[in-house]
Amino acid sequence: MTRPARPLGVYVHWPYCARICPYCDFNVYRDRGRADEQSALVGAIIDDLTAQAALTGPRTLVSVFFGGGTPSLMAPDAVAQVLEAARRLWTPAPDLEVSLEANPTDAEARRFVALADAGVGRLSLGVQALDDDALAFLGRDHDAAAARRALEIAAKAFPRLSLDMIYARPGQTPEAWGAELREALSYGAEHVSPYQLTIEAGTAFDRAVRRGRFAPPDDEVGAALYDTTQAVLEAAGFEAYEVSNHARGEAARSRHNLVYWQGLDYVGAGPGAHGRITVEGVRCATEAMARPADYIRQVAESGRGFVDLEPLSPVAAAEERVISGLRIWPGVTFVEVAPLGLSPEHDRIKALVGAGLLEEDNSRLRATPAGRLLLDHVVRQLLV
Repeated sequence: MTRPARPLGVYVHWPYCARICPYCDFNVYRDRGRADEQSALVGAIIDDLTAQAALTGPRTLVSVFFGGGTPSLMAPDAVAQVLEAARRLWTPAPDLEVSLEANPTDAEARRFVALADAGVGRLSLGVQALDDDALAFLGRDHDAAAARRALEIAAKAFPRLSLDMIYARPGQTPEAWGAELREALSYGAEHVSPYQLTIEAGTAFDRAVRRGRFAPPDDEVGAALYDTTQAVLEAAGFEAYEVSNHARGEAARSRHNLVYWQGLDYVGAGPGAHGRITVEGVRCATEAMARPADYIRQVAESGRGFVDLEPLSPVAAAEERVISGLRIWPGVTFVEVAPLGLSPEHDRIKALVGAGLLEEDNSRLRATPAGRLLLDHVVRQLLV
């Protein structure tokens, strides 16, 4: 019997945004005046995917994820072209998941039906807040009324709807956040990614905090907001299957994110996209050229968007498995982290088990609920 080809995900990075959010540290560029560049970028992404398919060999395509940036600004026919190429280059799984990130502006909401017709089955909607003052503070390009309209349209247009929300905003109370989250859930999303506002180095928010223009909530308030998040979502039937991701049932989980967390291979295409692919038995990292013009030129010259494959050492690959695998409940097997010298009898493992941060398990490395709350600390202890 022929063994089925190993699973593979594809990540497509569309780097353009109508507005750059002050908390964002992604590889993004203003959308204006780039029509010719965007047209060339679609062709470059398809050529890049084609070149990487020659590296991966036959694989089963389990997910395609359009991220950014703001991929809902892509022309729907461009989305369809990229999807057609991915389906042609690899064997699509019968339940192939196609996801796309979107903002809830009225202009983008008008494209939702066309994007669904292009093959997108799962929309990840960046609502972030349902409060006008909060949205203005976050630098979003929509107000609460537009978010509610987009939620209604998306719930009808797509088989699966996921929401991104940001909490731990300055002055936010657990009571207000709980009410806001419950309202967001009322539109029928089956997946929610609630993120605590993080001040990333080099962003506009980082500069504002250092200048004293605002202060994030302290640890006590942040913990209360986190507890509210868990309580509201659990009461609504959502399971925290990952640190910041909640799904109403197993089928609602993000298959693409699980590709990352389970350590599967994924191709990255588009400016700045990262990938992890196994070539001749060695797991390799890829990182595409960041600037769109440089990426387009790199593809034109070499056929692919990155300069070199970077083979990962067994230790580096095992470190990545710890960082990503502990984010989900099953964790990682001790076999996968053997290059790090970790075992159930290791002193650091015993200490973390004793502190209630790791489960006592002789076959797998798994964080407890308390450990997932302090995951950065747990990972630092494991990777000393």
